[in-house]
Amino acid sequence: MTEIVGVRFKRAAQIYYFDPSGIELEIGDDVVVETARGLAMGKVVVTPKEVSPSEVGEPLKAVLRQAQPDDLEQAEEMKDKESKALAKCEELVAKFQLPMKPLAAEYNLDGSHLTISFKAEKRVDFRTLLRELSTSLKTRVELRQVGARDAAKLVGGMGRCGCPLCCAGHLSKFEPISMRMARQQDLPLNPANISGVCGRLLCCLAYENEQYRIMKQKLPTLGKHVTTNVGEAKVIGCNPLKETVIVQLESEATMELPLSQIEPLSNDRPQ
Repeated sequence: MTEIVGVRFKRAAQIYYFDPSGIELEIGDDVVVETARGLAMGKVVVTPKEVSPSEVGEPLKAVLRQAQPDDLEQAEEMKDKESKALAKCEELVAKFQLPMKPLAAEYNLDGSHLTISFKAEKRVDFRTLLRELSTSLKTRVELRQVGARDAAKLVGGMGRCGCPLCCAGHLSKFEPISMRMARQQDLPLNPANISGVCGRLLCCLAYENEQYRIMKQKLPTLGKHVTTNVGEAKVIGCNPLKETVIVQLESEATMELPLSQIEPLSNDRPQ
């Protein structure tokens, strides 16, 4: 068996697994680890546990130590430098008239590597920008283009519901979202009504989609003829949340009835 510990480097970010190296760790502990971009500080979100080697795959990097006061101080210094680095990038982007928007800057723990995320409609030749940034900031710089949903996650903001964006608050990964989910929930198919600030379909369309699917399986389909306590009728609408059915009687009057008061016509009766 192999022992692992789960570490997250940002709120609502992906969890990465490391070898705890025998260090006793608890949820919320700050740790220093080695990553592809050098030293980084993260927070323990999954306490050490044992898993089979087949679940791990490639060899894990080790937790170097629990974060010390010096590490915490260094991390704060890097955060201060990030805002200055982003401002410098914005200045150079304007100077070179590049069709891109810098979004966020992130230093590793010792400041030897800087990642700047940006948004652009298409690929950008940023070689000159990269050279200028590396020279000006005196560190290794990586420019990373992100999509619309990742851009919203980086910048944050408020959703149309009036709450902070889900992607920035608690979603660690993006699930596939489709128009079928909107149809399943009888939502208006106008993109303006079902799109987030990123311009993509709302992530929250996935939250209740499975529940709607299950509830709708209980309800009769539109156009189906049924029997009710007031006679035969035709289904013209349903309310999955209330588990009610809207029917039109032979007199053309409409009624909303609980599902329990609806029965399908028997097979030997005309529909």
